[in-house]
Amino acid sequence: MSAALAAFVRHMGIRDERVLAAIAQIPRARFVPEELRGEADADRPLPIGRGQTISQPFVVAYMTEKLRLTGAERVLEVGTGSGYQTALLARLAEEVFSVEIVAELSARARAVLDEIGLANVRLRTGDGALGWPEEAPFDRIVVTAAAPDVPRPLVDQLAPGGRMVIPVGEDVDVQWLRVIDKGNDGANAEADLLPVRFVPLTHDVR
Repeated sequence: MSAALAAFVRHMGIRDERVLAAIAQIPRARFVPEELRGEADADRPLPIGRGQTISQPFVVAYMTEKLRLTGAERVLEVGTGSGYQTALLARLAEEVFSVEIVAELSARARAVLDEIGLANVRLRTGDGALGWPEEAPFDRIVVTAAAPDVPRPLVDQLAPGGRMVIPVGEDVDVQWLRVIDKGNDGANAEADLLPVRFVPLTHDVR
């Protein structure tokens, strides 16, 4: 499994024991191309094809920790990608809905998730910036690609009392990981957490 990776992100400051346990249980190597599996536990992004990457483990762990999952949540993930963070979310939440714009990546992620035996994940191919309105509202939303601004449909699909974690910034060199908390009155509180680098959120269906 990935005990060494869990130990590394703990050293880097991740403290949520449930997140650390999920990282130890889910082998990152299963989600990267075969020729890169020897680098799976390195703390850096790796290419997964179609111009997309699997994010570096610390950033994945950090974003997951900031969701503050208790196990009872319905989570929307925008950008299935390799399916690695999807798998972590599936260990930590009640149900995960994940949207990926590249059909090939979604199908590949589905195959790995099925092999691992994660049955509480639903995938769809489409424009993640539009969310998954038929299944809204969501207790948590996590976006794994950078948007120039926070997409309004995602804000609307976040339940009162819910939390969203999203990288924001049009320039690859000026992006911030932002957390958005929706109050029970519908008002939003936002805070930028740390600078990041993500591939851009794509809107045209391929």
